[in-house]
Amino acid sequence: MERVPMTIKGAKALKKTLAFLKGEKRHKIVSTIESARAHGDLSENAEYHAAKEEQGMNEAKIKDIEDSLARANIIDPATIKSERIVFGATVEMIDVNAGTEVTYQIVGVDEADIELGMVSITSPIARAMIGKEAGDVAVVQAPGGEREFEIQSIEYV
Repeated sequence: MERVPMTIKGAKALKKTLAFLKGEKRHKIVSTIESARAHGDLSENAEYHAAKEEQGMNEAKIKDIEDSLARANIIDPATIKSERIVFGATVEMIDVNAGTEVTYQIVGVDEADIELGMVSITSPIARAMIGKEAGDVAVVQAPGGEREFEIQSIEYV
């Protein structure tokens, strides 16, 4: 089983989601199935079939999260002492092409959310940043062409 890096924050969020899916959501789906079953003939009962489909999707999501947590190598970025960018780093950069400042944290695949500035360790931008120091330029091969980012600061929080 290949271990994948994940921050403590990401692991906590997945565990919270897992608890919700196994508890509240699972119980709600079971109640919906029982209610639909009470309506009689199951072969033509759309409510029953929809609830069973939702149950299948919920159980698949539970299995996916359990698998992600089982494979996780949980890392606390605050314990990392490095001048170079590695997993968990929060990096402040200047997008040289646009002239804007951006901040990204390098996180695991399951916790990435570009809207929150969290980029997956496997993303092109993270791969371009790994190993760089403040003052270096990371060159990213993006779908829209080459982009350059000047690294301003690196933090592990």
